[in-house]
Amino acid sequence: MGGPSLYLVATPIGNLEDITLRALRVLKAVDLIACEDTRQTLKLLSHYGIKTRTVSYHEHNEMTKAAELVVDLEGGAKIALVTDAGMPGISDPGFRLIALAIRHHVPVVPIPGASAFLAALVASGLPTDSFRFSGFLPAKSGQRRKLLESIKDSPRTQVFYEAPHRLLETLADVVEVLGNDRHVVVAREVTKLHEEFLRGRAGEILEQFKARGGVKGEITLLIAKPETQDLRPETSAISVAQRVREIMSAENADEKSALKKVAKERGIGKSEAYREWQQSK
Repeated sequence: MGGPSLYLVATPIGNLEDITLRALRVLKAVDLIACEDTRQTLKLLSHYGIKTRTVSYHEHNEMTKAAELVVDLEGGAKIALVTDAGMPGISDPGFRLIALAIRHHVPVVPIPGASAFLAALVASGLPTDSFRFSGFLPAKSGQRRKLLESIKDSPRTQVFYEAPHRLLETLADVVEVLGNDRHVVVAREVTKLHEEFLRGRAGEILEQFKARGGVKGEITLLIAKPETQDLRPETSAISVAQRVREIMSAENADEKSALKKVAKERGIGKSEAYREWQQSK
């Protein structure tokens, strides 16, 4: 290990074996480990026989502590930042220290590893090509619904953390705002003894948890994008011309407005819809 650096060390999110060889080496070699909760981190350190000195760095002391730690770094110290679980800086304190270290030209070195939302995402079965992680959902129902409203038509998988005691009301909000049939996945206790993935329609998952009479453990909630292809299943099987005639008779519409509607339904240009309509005559 070179000169003074701030190492961002990922720690296990449940299973103590989910720590990399590099993370163990760094935790042994640094001068100091800054922890979100020293008691939590000491369980991990004692399990691996690591004797490095620890100091507490959490949301209530980060204003002053970040500045103190940067002074140590500038003085030549090597410091590891860890949180209670997972990657530092994700939904926990750390950002202030990282930003301050960068501002003071101290090298910041990520030591990647376990991350609850990433583990939940890849095992969810929902598309991973485009997703958005937004941390914890708002605790208040009004703000939560507003947020759900804003992702209603999002083309990507949405990933959130949620407190177990709020999961039932959150799922009820999902049903209300996004509908009974929206696909969701609830990942519970990922990497721990009682790891569980519940996958299905929002309404069904809500009923399953209601039947249990309570929710325990760490929760990651994933919400699928809307199933646009299922909105009008009848349109794909029939030709443009048939659909135009359907609309004209069902809605008493003229040819022009029926064509416009069909073009919009199928995501094609009006001229293309018109061409198909003319060919069928």
